Formats: sequence, C-alpha cells, structure tokens
Amino acid sequence: MSKEKHFDFCTQCRKEAAYFLRKKTYKKIIRDKEYEFEITTAICESCGAEMNIPGLLDLNAKEIDEQYRKANGIVSIDDIKTIMQIYNIGKAPLSIALGFGEITVTRYLAGQIPSKEYSDIIRKALSSPNYMVELLNKNSEKIGEAAYKKSINAAEEIADMFCLSDRMISTISYIFEQMQEVTPLALQKILYFTQGIHMVMFGSPMFTEDCMAWVHGPVYEKVYNLFKDFKYNPIEDDRFAIFKQRFTELEEPEKTVIDLVINTFGKYSGKVLEDITHEEAPWKNARVGYAPTEPSKEIIGKNEIKKYFSNVSKKYDLTTEKGINAYIMSYM
Repeated sequence: MSKEKHFDFCTQCRKEAAYFLRKKTYKKIIRDKEYEFEITTAICESCGAEMNIPGLLDLNAKEIDEQYRKANGIVSIDDIKTIMQIYNIGKAPLSIALGFGEITVTRYLAGQIPSKEYSDIIRKALSSPNYMVELLNKNSEKIGEAAYKKSINAAEEIADMFCLSDRMISTISYIFEQMQEVTPLALQKILYFTQGIHMVMFGSPMFTEDCMAWVHGPVYEKVYNLFKDFKYNPIEDDRFAIFKQRFTELEEPEKTVIDLVINTFGKYSGKVLEDITHEEAPWKNARVGYAPTEPSKEIIGKNEIKKYFSNVSKKYDLTTEKGINAYIMSYM
C-alpha cells in the first residue's frame, strides 16, 4: 500500500505540489562554536526545491534545541517536566528546592537554556532521589509546608524504591542503553553473568548486591522489587529517567564486561538463560533441600560465583566472546 501523499504550495513551481520529508545537515555558529545539526526539510517532488510547509520552522527549532543540549550535556525541557512529575512538585517550588530563583524553572520550561552548572544540579536531582530529598529538606521553609509535604513524600518513596548501589544502577542503565528492551527475567540473568564475568576478569565483584537462588534462577531481589512496580516496558515509565545517563559513571573495563555479556548471553531469551543457570553449581548448591517450585531466600555467595566461573574459564575462556559462546553452546 502506497503512503498517502502530502501537498503544499511550492514557491518554485508556483503551484500546489506533493512533497516528501528528508534530513539534511545544517551548520550554525552558537557562542563562537560551530555545530552541525540534522534537521527535517520538505522537498518538492516536482522540482526538488525545499518547501516551507506549516510547522516546519517550529520542528527545526526543536530539533536544533534538542541536539544542542545533547552536545553540551544540558538537560532537556522533558527532563525538567519529568522531575516535576515524579517528585510531585510545581515550577516555583522546584526552583526554590534546587536553589535557583523562583521563576528560573518557568523560564527553562519556556525554552531558555540552563547554564551547565544549573543543568548539572537538575540532572543530579533527576538521577538521585536521595539528593532530591536532601534539597527538599534543606529548603523546606522556603518552599512552603503544603508543597514540601507533597514532594518529600514522593521523593522519599522513590528513594526507598531505588535502594540500589550506584554501580548496580549504572550497570542497569548501560544494559538498557545498549539493548533498549530487556525483559525482567533476562535482566536478572544478564546481571548475574555480568557479576561472574567481572570476577573472572578482575577478581572482584561488579556490584555489592547479593543474588538469591529463586525458583527461576539467580535473582537480585531489590532489582526485582523495583521493576515489578514499573510498566511492562520500564523505559516508558517516568521514573526510568533515574537510570538515564547513569552509565556514564562506568569505567571502560566495566563497559567491556557488560558488552561481553550482552553480545553473548544477551542474544538469548530470559527462559534460555534461566535454563542455563539451573545447570550451574552456584544456583544448584544454594537450592539443595528445596523442592523445584519452593520459594527460597538462600543467597548465592559471591565467592561461589567467583569460584565457579573461574573454573569454567579454564576450559572456556570467559574473557572472550568465542569462549562464552562455546560455554553457552555446551548447554544447547
């Protein structure tokens, strides 16, 4: 089925003409620095000239604004709206809580671009509920009792949900950044294998959390409790903004480990990964004495994980994709 054609007046043809949209590179100097932006253009099908269709200038302005902010690490208007949403706080109270002037956030929502200093404060408040709690408590009297109570309740609730180590949050952030969509079951197993491979390569855990020997394999309980409260696709939940950009806190060796796991174990469904963990000693040993469907609170010790994967790596080099793939195929 052909796509519906769109028409507008072409000043070159001097008549109504069909047009199509395509991207072009647009260079612009802002504050003495040249930037290249990808913007949308409307092209006349008859003569190939650019057309000025309704709404295009506004779209281009939005595209340039978003790309400029991204290039300079500046928060977006949507980021600010997300803070207001998840922390249940209005424009003026948010401005005061962040230590800005009362109408600063109002100006940012209208399109004014924050300084890098103010942007970093906003981003930290968005990514760290504990930091937001600290700001709210610090400026509670200035905010006003009613606004403070609403926002502190929301912030403390979210802080309780995100009671994960910074390294765990950064790891989850990077997994979603690379894979986009991950089921809760697959996420749990990717975290588990990341922990194991990291200990093989560097001799130390990737994160401090312990995993439990649950019926469906190794599970990080705090991660499970967090994501069960999210929508089916976590990235569509406003609160997922807390994970955004947190992967930048990871060092390159840590990203290398996660990439290894994603490029190998990450190719399989959560159910396949569950079946693999059910054959591994750490989970099986922790489940001794439990019926197959019986709930368990037994911890799979980090030393057990390290010992197991270090032994496996003697046969299958788990520091390479080839070795990990060979290990996976041994269970197929």
